[in-house]
Amino acid sequence: MKPAVQYTVWPLDLHGHRYKVSLCIENPNLVGQIISLPAWIPGSYLIRDFSKHIETIEAREIESDKSIELKKIDSDRWLLPPKLSAVEITAVIYAFDDSVRAAYLDQERGFFNPSSLCLAVAEQSHLPCSLAIAPPLFNADSPKNVQWELITTLQAVKTDSNGFGFYLAKNYDDLLDHPLAMGKFTKIEWSSCGTPHLLAIQGLSAELASQLDTLTLKTDLQKICSKTIQFFEPRQLTAPFKRYIFLLNASLNGYGGLEHRDSTALLCKRDHLPQKNKSHVKKSYEEFLGLCSHEYFHAWLVKRIQAKDFQPYALNRRAHTTLLWLFEGFTSYYDDLQLLRSNCISLERYLELVTNNWNMVLRGPGRHKQSLADSSFDAWTKYYQANENTPNAVVSYYAKGALLALGLDLVIRSYSHQHLKKRLSLDDVMRYLWVEHGKNLKGIEQLDLDKAISTIVGKGFISTWESFTKNYITGTRDLPLQNWIPQANPILSVNPKSLSALSAFKLRLGMRTTESQGWIKVTQVLDDGLAQIAGLAPGDLIASINQQRLDPARLDLVLSNALEQTELSFQFFRHDFEYHSTIPMHPKASKKIKSVAQFEIQVKTKS
Repeated sequence: MKPAVQYTVWPLDLHGHRYKVSLCIENPNLVGQIISLPAWIPGSYLIRDFSKHIETIEAREIESDKSIELKKIDSDRWLLPPKLSAVEITAVIYAFDDSVRAAYLDQERGFFNPSSLCLAVAEQSHLPCSLAIAPPLFNADSPKNVQWELITTLQAVKTDSNGFGFYLAKNYDDLLDHPLAMGKFTKIEWSSCGTPHLLAIQGLSAELASQLDTLTLKTDLQKICSKTIQFFEPRQLTAPFKRYIFLLNASLNGYGGLEHRDSTALLCKRDHLPQKNKSHVKKSYEEFLGLCSHEYFHAWLVKRIQAKDFQPYALNRRAHTTLLWLFEGFTSYYDDLQLLRSNCISLERYLELVTNNWNMVLRGPGRHKQSLADSSFDAWTKYYQANENTPNAVVSYYAKGALLALGLDLVIRSYSHQHLKKRLSLDDVMRYLWVEHGKNLKGIEQLDLDKAISTIVGKGFISTWESFTKNYITGTRDLPLQNWIPQANPILSVNPKSLSALSAFKLRLGMRTTESQGWIKVTQVLDDGLAQIAGLAPGDLIASINQQRLDPARLDLVLSNALEQTELSFQFFRHDFEYHSTIPMHPKASKKIKSVAQFEIQVKTKS
């Protein structure tokens, strides 16, 4: 018995980057069927209006083959007339978004999230649906024997040897959670705790593919995935999926990932991947592994341990939650920690990553204005729509959320050792959330997290957790990691980070710049820095500092010469008008400048 909702996708025009998509509705609503395309995709909290890429859309009644009026009632919704039998809606959709969030098609590869192509059927999204995918039709001038493969975690029903054919989804939500990639792939397969895994890479030339260090990739990813399965299921060692796929597009530039239940879509630079017989940039490769670790951890935290505010997803409007610091921040904490635990990075490198994140957060004035809870709630309008003032107004729920997880982990470890005489950690809280909320997909809210911490650490910890929440989650205080780290782990020490005079001066300036046609262009001005006191603004072009001509090659030299001066003068242009500004360099002139603490975490050397 075929599903009542059926989709068919054709890679129609590789050179024009267009898919043709058909939607067949066996039993449309007799009073008038509404269809729509999502406005955003789960995991990326920004209204993207995918319907703007629809070039043509039309409808017909299948039995009579007559055209039907399709009335547009919103930017992403259409209405069919009442009293219709089975209908087919056909759309041609432009697809040239190279990110992990939408759809892409050219002569080399195809990729799409169903949320970009597949229209939702109102009041029928709970029903099973099928998806048929046809192979592309190549032009006569295409290379002979061109043959694409299709890779996805959707349930295959009837497919050919290359993966094209019919797939089945439990419902519309299930359909949206399985991205699809087609083209040529470099594939690396392994098993973690008995579960098959696949890394499918696109974007590599034949030469680059032949030089790829597949053994290193396989070894490292196998360790990371195994360690994560062991983390959530230390006894049973079972994953919540039957198979997992990393769909990777290796490009010239780009970085990002989007989580799904049984897979992830990734984007990274080609030169971040290891090659045989070549020394790759180790930190860049570690960054790629961190991305894989992050999105893989999301298969548990986000896709299964889920915010109650997202159940079900309302994809036609913003869906707010105050808990992104938990879902993204805690995942950001564990992605690097899992690299350490799987021996993919050293302890020294892990501490360096924590230090870098900590100091980055401390350099943002916005951390004193926006709490983590507010940052989560306002992600749609502030974090995902960043502008030149973002550092002054916003704190990252990723970055500070990761520090929060570290701080909570340290506090739990120290408390349980001193008061309970046993070893407890944030790991135990995460496993509790998995058992109580992840396996049964029971959404969580703040009270559920409170209960998890109270249950695991004990009622005596409640006052500590309430203070923690007030100060660092709903409040804007800095996390005193410099005090917690040595208390929880005596082998570690936290010391003020010594900066060169030039680096310290740059922090006092509070100015971020870029090169623009030979000029130094101001991109961001931080609150209470010398640049703001001098009246500089984003977009200004700086001609000179202290009467010394400025260009990208001379920036550090000119700033170094200004260190010993009593005054700091700027000549700059704004909207083609010339401005001059001079301020004293005496500390009293910049007394509003908040001290920017710089820390480093080190392993204590044995005496």
